[in-house]
Amino acid sequence: MARSGNNIRKYRRPINLNIGMIIFAVIFIYVVICIFMYFSTKHVVGYEVREGSLSSDNIYKGIALREEKVITSTNAGYTNYYAREGERIAVGNLIYTIDETGRLSDYIKTSETGENSLSDKELAELKTEIESFANGFGRTSFSDIYNFKYNLQGTVIKLANYNVLENVNALNDASNTTLIGRYYANESGIVIYSTDGYENLTLQDMNMDYFNQENYTKNHLLSNELVAMGDPVYKLSTNEDWSIVIPVERELAERLLEKEYVEVKFLKNQYTSWGLVDVFTNEAGDTFVSLTFTNSMITFCTERFIDIELLLENEKGLKIPNSAIVTKEFFVIPKDYITQGSNSGSYGVLLETYGEEGTTTQFVETTIYEETDEEYYVDDSTLRVGNYLIKPDSTEKYPISRIGSLQGVYNINKGYADFKQIIILYDNDEYSIVKSNTTYGLNEYDYIVLDASTVGDNDFIYE
Repeated sequence: MARSGNNIRKYRRPINLNIGMIIFAVIFIYVVICIFMYFSTKHVVGYEVREGSLSSDNIYKGIALREEKVITSTNAGYTNYYAREGERIAVGNLIYTIDETGRLSDYIKTSETGENSLSDKELAELKTEIESFANGFGRTSFSDIYNFKYNLQGTVIKLANYNVLENVNALNDASNTTLIGRYYANESGIVIYSTDGYENLTLQDMNMDYFNQENYTKNHLLSNELVAMGDPVYKLSTNEDWSIVIPVERELAERLLEKEYVEVKFLKNQYTSWGLVDVFTNEAGDTFVSLTFTNSMITFCTERFIDIELLLENEKGLKIPNSAIVTKEFFVIPKDYITQGSNSGSYGVLLETYGEEGTTTQFVETTIYEETDEEYYVDDSTLRVGNYLIKPDSTEKYPISRIGSLQGVYNINKGYADFKQIIILYDNDEYSIVKSNTTYGLNEYDYIVLDASTVGDNDFIYE
């Protein structure tokens, strides 16, 4: 008997769903939905309002202006100084000598002074000058080392010159002529052995080029240097009153001018003093503030550029980030048109409405956000421009038309975005200090929206 053809069919195993696979699929779908909702939903971050202050950077490099007289030489020769730089000298004090032949200079160079030629007083003078430089030195002002070098060199030579001063008469007697002339102060003041071209500078001469230290040149006047007739030999500061000029923004200049006097810290020695404020704006629009002092001139008499800090009073109040601040518009309504509802006791207006029954008056509750002596700033969510308001106990009408804007933040204490008006006292690039405990404003420990752009009026806040 013949066998029938092969009829083989592939066996398909039935799908075997178990509870584990179902749970995994549900969890996977749930995670995908959560991720989608996270990236598609606005994220609201809260910020707790706390009291604080702003400390702005008020450090400036100023130019010192003094009453300075440059004294020039009446003869040619080698100069030798006998008054210490920065020392107050009186009329008739010996300042320098002019050696017309150079014989005194040769004597100074060849004389053997010995290791202990300086007295304890003279060594103390050198020590004081070195310590003063070390305390005020900053790595960013490396060029100050060269000024210190010249100052120290001048002090050492001056001290050494005292030891050979007694030989001046002997040298003059030996030549039977006055080859070495002595020169005395004609008026009292602080002696300085340098010039820089800023001696006659005033506030009204100021421009930003003067503050470019790369173009600044200080000419040191040293002992044993050859000078010609008419060359500068020393400089005299004759008045204790002096000033420091700094470039500032116009807004800050006006604030300082209102204060009249400002406390200033000198960064070199951390001393403080009060300066009288004066303001000048040049033709280029640059604004400069002059701070005039009646003391401390002798401390900084050899310096033209001085680092100072303005010790301004920091405004204190509620500290909030600028990202939380928003500007919102409101209707401005006369106070006479605001009344209280008979049942709820809340504030609102009497709105004139039109319907099938004719003209009627309806009480509409409104939220007040700010007030002046005669007006309220009210919410515009239920009112419209052109609506007529009825004055209580009167037939007078007021058409809504005026709109005003207020700065504020969104308070979220109640779970929704509630606008609160703020009064900014002071601000910088990141934070503002606002007035606390105002009638319609914020209080300490309130929660506000960190980024005002993430919410709208009365949006509910989901944690």
